[in-house]
Amino acid sequence: MSKKIKLLLAEDEPSLGQIVKESLETRDFEVFHAVNGEEAYDMYTKESPEILVLDVMMPKKDGFTLAKEIREENNSIPIIFLTAKSQTKDVIDGFQHGGNDYLKKPFSMEELIVRVHSLLDRINLKKNLEKIIIGNYTFNYEKQKLYFKNETELLTHRESELLYYLTEKKNEILDRSFILKKIWGDDDFFNARSMDVFISKLRKRLKKDPAVEIINVRGYGYKLTC
Repeated sequence: MSKKIKLLLAEDEPSLGQIVKESLETRDFEVFHAVNGEEAYDMYTKESPEILVLDVMMPKKDGFTLAKEIREENNSIPIIFLTAKSQTKDVIDGFQHGGNDYLKKPFSMEELIVRVHSLLDRINLKKNLEKIIIGNYTFNYEKQKLYFKNETELLTHRESELLYYLTEKKNEILDRSFILKKIWGDDDFFNARSMDVFISKLRKRLKKDPAVEIINVRGYGYKLTC
């Protein structure tokens, strides 16, 4: 059985809230439904949801205020605003208050579900890119940093790109022509020489762990082993 996604729905219209809740619960969501902003904040702190779907106009505390308070302690949780408004200013306000997406009422359940999954996939991808394990190293692709115990090295953009593709093919051969075209734009002789230099730089950066190697597979490419 797949793990249910914990979703907080803040919607002050009881009938709409119940319809959305029941529809989501048939799609492997565990839904916590609040009817005002204060109740929604209490549920957020108690239930630790993975994503928030917040109506903008709510009693006691509106969706923008609620999102702003949550953003002060959690900068990564995805937030979708529900609103009857569609003016450009309202959309901008939503993003300025920490929203990731904006859905205008009335909306289809299919559209809401697609947007929820899209946001969660984006967040999970980012988390994966922030902690790539290479032997005893941790590589943060987003920040272009390589960590070893208490040491941190800042990589150049090209070093970071090259190391990322090597980790994508960890213990497999990374095709030389493919990576030259992907990062350098062409697989000519001069770019190939440049890549060899960057491979040497990465080997030096990874030498603190003897189990980590970048092997030259002659005629084919490189293999990162660890």
